[in-house]
Amino acid sequence: MRIIWMTLRTTFSVAIVCCIIYNIAVWAVAQAAAPDKANGSLIENAEGQVVGSSLIGQSFTDPGYFHGRVSSIDYDANGSGTPNYAPSNPELLARAEQSITDWQSQNPDVPVSELPIDLITNSGSGLDPHISPASAEAQVPRVSGATGIAAEKLEQMIAEHTQGRSLGLFGEPAVNVLELNMAVQAAR
Repeated sequence: MRIIWMTLRTTFSVAIVCCIIYNIAVWAVAQAAAPDKANGSLIENAEGQVVGSSLIGQSFTDPGYFHGRVSSIDYDANGSGTPNYAPSNPELLARAEQSITDWQSQNPDVPVSELPIDLITNSGSGLDPHISPASAEAQVPRVSGATGIAAEKLEQMIAEHTQGRSLGLFGEPAVNVLELNMAVQAAR
């Protein structure tokens, strides 16, 4: 009987430490060290309403906004991932051709030869909120025509919202589509 009580005491003690105390400690450290990131990197509009996260892309289809990358999961964070098609897979070719056709219909002023590859391909997660600066610049004629905002002003917004490489070394410069579109909305 003594062994049973000792086993139960140990089990409950470990459960309290690992399931409660540890989680509270990690939460407290995260809240103190980086509260914005610990709370999901949420983005609020001018009225203080949460409109999204800087970590998860959203689908923009209105011609007056910049569009993000293709997402085969429709930016659903519950199912992160994307089909991992080989270059020889006909479904990959069909998806890319459909993306190019969509691009041509939405951006008739920009030739396909100037279409950046990240606008017709998925990211690894299907949730990427960023596009390359070249992808944003390729959309300027459409957004300018739909909103009446001068192309020079839109290019300035792109430059202001371009994030550099991490630590100056890693990754590529990128533009957060949601943050850029919020600037477009404010300029309307």
